[in-house]
Amino acid sequence: MNEPVASDSYAAHVRRLAELTGRVRAQRAEAQAWHDQQCAAADRAVAEAAEQLRRAEAEVAEARAMVDRVDAEVGHLWAELRGRVGLGTRRLGPPPGPARDATGDPVASLRAVRNLLDRAGQPGELPGSANPLLALCGVAGALLAYALGAGARALGLRYGGDLAAGMPVLALVVTLLGPLVGLAPAKRLADRRHALLGPRPAAIVLIAGLATTVTLLVATR
Repeated sequence: MNEPVASDSYAAHVRRLAELTGRVRAQRAEAQAWHDQQCAAADRAVAEAAEQLRRAEAEVAEARAMVDRVDAEVGHLWAELRGRVGLGTRRLGPPPGPARDATGDPVASLRAVRNLLDRAGQPGELPGSANPLLALCGVAGALLAYALGAGARALGLRYGGDLAAGMPVLALVVTLLGPLVGLAPAKRLADRRHALLGPRPAAIVLIAGLATTVTLLVATR
């Protein structure tokens, strides 16, 4: 038979058991709290990772759309450049690819290229080297108008009557318009050189034509 346990020893074991039970309960609660904290931290980490992934996917989509936009704009500008310089597709080659060390906003760079093409496509004024040709246009226009005027006067003298009175007036008007006649070939010259017939070139034509007209009128008096 088992021997009876003394009451004081039993009480001590009960207290010991109670202490161990409390300690285990506290450790279990501490472990559960730690577990809950770890789960909450893991959930936050997963949520943050999902948000970063979403932002990264949005940035990738935006970057892909920007690349497509830039490629399309580059192709358009390259085709426009090819049309401006008048070179064939084989001579000019395909559009250039992206530079490895390129930095900055591509939209700003494309805008700068567009502005450069616009400025390059705008015709400028005829250079000073074209002044002799402009003066020759003025002289030729005045000579042509004077010749037409002389023909009108001769026609009036030949047929007489009303023509004899009206043709000299018409001849004078045509002759006086001589300086303006030279503007037509001067404009054609400017168009062939992809330039504008500005105030300076037009003044050269008019002055040369006026001087020629005055000289012809004085010489024939």
